Amino acid sequence: MLKLHGKIEHFQSDFKGHRLLYITNNINIPEVIRSKYALLVETEIPEGYGAYFSFNKKNLNVNNFYHLKSAFNYLLEGDIVRVDDRGNFATLFRVNSTNNTILLTTRCNHYCLMCSQPPTTEDDSWIFSETMNLLEMIPDTTKVMGYSGGEPTLYGDDFVRLIKKTKDYLPNTVIDVLTNGRAFSDYSFSKKIEKANHPNCTFGIPLYSYDPVNHDYIVQARGAFDETIKGIVNLKKCNQRVEIRIVIHKQTINDLIETCSYIARNLLFVDHVALMGLEITGFTRANLDKLWIDPYEYKDILSKAVNILNSYNIETSVYNHQICTVNNDVMENYHQSISDWKNEYVKECEGCTKINHCGGFFSSSKKYKYSKYINAIT
Repeated sequence: MLKLHGKIEHFQSDFKGHRLLYITNNINIPEVIRSKYALLVETEIPEGYGAYFSFNKKNLNVNNFYHLKSAFNYLLEGDIVRVDDRGNFATLFRVNSTNNTILLTTRCNHYCLMCSQPPTTEDDSWIFSETMNLLEMIPDTTKVMGYSGGEPTLYGDDFVRLIKKTKDYLPNTVIDVLTNGRAFSDYSFSKKIEKANHPNCTFGIPLYSYDPVNHDYIVQARGAFDETIKGIVNLKKCNQRVEIRIVIHKQTINDLIETCSYIARNLLFVDHVALMGLEITGFTRANLDKLWIDPYEYKDILSKAVNILNSYNIETSVYNHQICTVNNDVMENYHQSISDWKNEYVKECEGCTKINHCGGFFSSSKKYKYSKYINAIT
């Protein structure tokens, strides 16, 4: 697991607030643009850089110096980080990663039982402003990037503005937006997204049950099912790509086959369905007794669900599962999907010949709970 943010113990700053900076090892960057870069210090310390980082020196006689712990030694030329005057550090973008996802807000109008990012009520709109600046720094060669929350669409028209700017700066980048979809039940809002006209943007929307009562219970929001379905329909009317996401756990497993049948009969026009394993973090830990079911124990139900979607030619993926917990008939739909910075394996995986093709584990699952049927395939 990669550490993406933390508190710097040894630092000295001469600015107020925070800065976004490119990582560099280059001591010869022209002076006129040096303030945009954080130099990884080795021996020479040329003047004018926005910050100076070192992994082995705790004190240097230079302004804006930060001593980084070894956990951040993955940083590469071109990565983008944030530092502030209180010693907070965060990696916002990694050039060699296909798992760059920008958290736009922690506010949400759902309170999902298994939320991995528990919602808050505080005003964190500064993140939006930062993201608008970050977009101007991300290379236009970036292949994939994501937006998540909380609920990104709570920004309303500002969210539309973000999609427009993303199109302007990253027109060739595949953009994945994780949203509960309810804002798109307002057709006029969906039309604004259509007019923003990003050429390759997908909205990943959770639908946890064909039963409105069960879906609303899981997301802890009355009326959510109806607004979600209407939002999916409106987005497709407006020519947007839609992915339906189903997290599999004790509250969704009994409905899974019927939910996939519902999608096949009523939402055949969606672009993709993702059947996802449970991430044990956030609210999931507190509700583990209500949510946990061993993936091995529902593998036959998963096979039936995948078969239904395949039979209707709906593009379907199985995410966040381990190879030894699924049946062979889902392998054509199986993908390694856990973000590289939080993907790990357990001791039972040692010697497995399939480990390079296996989805592995969320680092939190490795710590708290995982299938008792994990075994190395030899």
